[in-house]
Amino acid sequence: MVHPHTEAGEIRFVNAPTRTIRVGGTDFAYRDLGTGDVPPLVMLNHWGANLDNFDPCIVDGLAAGRRVIALDYRGVGRSGGEAPLTVSETASDVTDVVRALNLGSIDLLGFSFGGFVAQEVVLREPDLIRKVILTGTGPAGSFGISKVGSVSWPLIIKGLLTFTDPKTYLFFTSTANGRQAARAFLSRLKERTQDRDKPVTPKVFLRQLKAIKAWGLQAPQDLGQISKPVLVSNGDHDIMVPTQNSHDLTRRIPGAQLHIYKDAGHGGIFQYHAEFVPTARSFLDG
Repeated sequence: MVHPHTEAGEIRFVNAPTRTIRVGGTDFAYRDLGTGDVPPLVMLNHWGANLDNFDPCIVDGLAAGRRVIALDYRGVGRSGGEAPLTVSETASDVTDVVRALNLGSIDLLGFSFGGFVAQEVVLREPDLIRKVILTGTGPAGSFGISKVGSVSWPLIIKGLLTFTDPKTYLFFTSTANGRQAARAFLSRLKERTQDRDKPVTPKVFLRQLKAIKAWGLQAPQDLGQISKPVLVSNGDHDIMVPTQNSHDLTRRIPGAQLHIYKDAGHGGIFQYHAEFVPTARSFLDG
């Protein structure tokens, strides 16, 4: 299907080639689409996600009028090396890749684990960042983040036992709306049939989970230092990174905007992609 905001024949996320760039002896995989005069948008994904786990509806919608780059972290998919054990190291990789790509000032969108990384990047490298979108995420040392593993494993096992993608249970509510949104999202992730990314290994899952737990246990950061425009969004029933963390981010980051989607979980932006894309575009263009 051709997504809204795109035309047949355009490069879309489903057919964007997978490229690599060598940085510090390691190849980092990415996909690059869209053009425009505004700063490019770099997208950072969740725990255990490769390039094929970015929602094509969201990527295509945001790539209308701007360049969008979706990244694989070190050790993930076609990126080389070993997955870092800290958010800080992952943020260093992202910064190095952005500089190697000569992107100049960028906008940054981080979902879940990617939101942890995005916070770290903007705190350490504010001159590199123009605007930030934080979705399904929370601040360091905040409520429930160190327990992501203990919340997730039973639902991952449930998925395996019921032959259901665990994201059905982890990202979406158990209501009719949530289940329908889960099916639609998982179907979109399968639209790309050629040049798919390499699967994420169990070792990567475990190493990234250690990074998440360390982020959840570390001392809170001074988010009042963030002087960039920030948009925060989540579902109202996020069981992975509890929704109160989105409210916490908004209180602590000066001038941050908050959008909470009803009857939605961790993957609220996937369920409400038709609302999220114009909200995000308006924020980035404003």
